[in-house]
Amino acid sequence: MEINMPEGLRISPEIVKNHLVHFIRNELKKAGFNRLVLGVSGGLDSTVVAFLSAEAIGAVNVTGVILPYSESNRENINDAEQVIKKLKINRRFVDITPMIDAYFINHPTTDRNRRGNKIARERMSILYDISAELKALVIGTSNKSEILMGYGTLFGDLACALNPLGNLYKTQVRQLASYLEVPDKIIAKPPSADLWKGQTDEGELGLTYEKLDTFLYYLIEQDYTDRMLQKKGFSSDFIKTVKDKIARNAFKRSLPKIADVRGAKIG
Repeated sequence: MEINMPEGLRISPEIVKNHLVHFIRNELKKAGFNRLVLGVSGGLDSTVVAFLSAEAIGAVNVTGVILPYSESNRENINDAEQVIKKLKINRRFVDITPMIDAYFINHPTTDRNRRGNKIARERMSILYDISAELKALVIGTSNKSEILMGYGTLFGDLACALNPLGNLYKTQVRQLASYLEVPDKIIAKPPSADLWKGQTDEGELGLTYEKLDTFLYYLIEQDYTDRMLQKKGFSSDFIKTVKDKIARNAFKRSLPKIADVRGAKIG
């Protein structure tokens, strides 16, 4: 299927950048903080958030943390180092291999998703510990495409105090990255959470972000029916698969349910 990006997916990057810089600055002030912490992976999303954060509150108030596992791609680590160096933000480096391996020695598994979720949660646990040390907030890096598809770990990479990219599709983040002058190498590289050797987002999703974002735009933003989506060239199987993923992962997009006991006799 040939993908023609809908005009509605095209952004005005200068306007979006200014809006997000204001959002970061304003939300941080409202919370009573003046520092931010984020994981810097060498990937597109974390790099864009690092750029926005440095502009919003100054590089001296931003700490980028590199959190490799033994199977992490060395090239991604190098790219993360270059981003931190370019922006002149504060740097931390924490190798999570000992923590992860210690757990799975006693609780072995061949399930890559379990291991990936454990890695993501370990990284976030460390970010929150550093945030407590620095009296900073953790800023998130998940985009709208990932959030809708449930492509993230609850209380792992989805955890944060504020998220500037949560209403931008992946293809829109790329447009913003170009405007911010993120290195071309980072914009062009296959998106990956780097959870195991050779892992890529699009490989796990089974489709490109261009196709996914086009579909999500028509489904979510334009409220297209299945028949209308089929006329756009999407098969009935594809429509069902993506809609099922969105529904199945809805719990990740909601706060935990709290039982309403008002009116009940307790004790």
